[in-house]
Amino acid sequence: MPPKYDLIAVDLDGTLLDHSGRVSDRNLDALARARKAGIIVTVCTGRALIESTPILKAIAQSDPVVVSGGAMVACPNTGETLERFTLDTDLVHEAVHFLRERNHPALILKDPHPTRYDYLAITPDHPTQGPGEHALDAASRWWFRKMGVRVRYATSVHHDEDHQHSVRVGAYKANDSIDDLASQLAQRFQGRASMQHFQGALLPKDRVDDGIHSVHIVELFHTKADKWQAIERLSKRLNINPARTAAIGDQLNDLSMITHAGLGIAMGNARPEIKAVSKRQTATCDNSGVADAIDKILAGEW
Repeated sequence: MPPKYDLIAVDLDGTLLDHSGRVSDRNLDALARARKAGIIVTVCTGRALIESTPILKAIAQSDPVVVSGGAMVACPNTGETLERFTLDTDLVHEAVHFLRERNHPALILKDPHPTRYDYLAITPDHPTQGPGEHALDAASRWWFRKMGVRVRYATSVHHDEDHQHSVRVGAYKANDSIDDLASQLAQRFQGRASMQHFQGALLPKDRVDDGIHSVHIVELFHTKADKWQAIERLSKRLNINPARTAAIGDQLNDLSMITHAGLGIAMGNARPEIKAVSKRQTATCDNSGVADAIDKILAGEW
């Protein structure tokens, strides 16, 4: 029997990756077997492209991927941006001002294809050090160093020379909740931007050793930017019926694709909200849940 699905969209952190940030051999083998069966595999992640590149290479990804929480579809081979939804410049300025009034550095994610860098960080102007990494929270500093992210720093959003290439504005906090900030942002930008608010994925040991036990995230996007809408755009590009897609994820930023895919699959370690809307559940990320799900799809059980 041919598979029921033509495309499988797989989240990275907490889904394809285990606690240590690795792809298990079982998952690697399952992805290869899905491709051999004629199924297109795509990654669908909140990470920016540069933050995903080591994993994309490890899984030999050649088909387009959804990155930046659904704001962009990119080619993993060339780095070319194939689809994107950018934020209105006035909205970015307003959001940055809103965050800076509340003493949060604002991280503006850029389309790196035209800009050749990844983030513009708007931080306070230190009396001796000026704007820079020192003003970021511990989790962001760790992440940028680990991923080799290209960051520019400024004290004002008015110094942004690439305002037309902004795809996300985010605030991040290590160890402390930012629920109140997220509620304020949701109220302020209701109807004008979409918002993703969630706790970051399971942490590798070296980040815990640095005293970072949890990462709290709130991000603003264009209203048409989420993982499912990006999958729909990718499906159209690939001439695939969106109803013949399967999506596997664990976190709140996966909610749209788990809800709307032909087959929404929740990881065993998924948030309760994800499990509630999923059609199927698989094993945890530490137990190669992606491989188990693909096995069932290929066997025709799902």
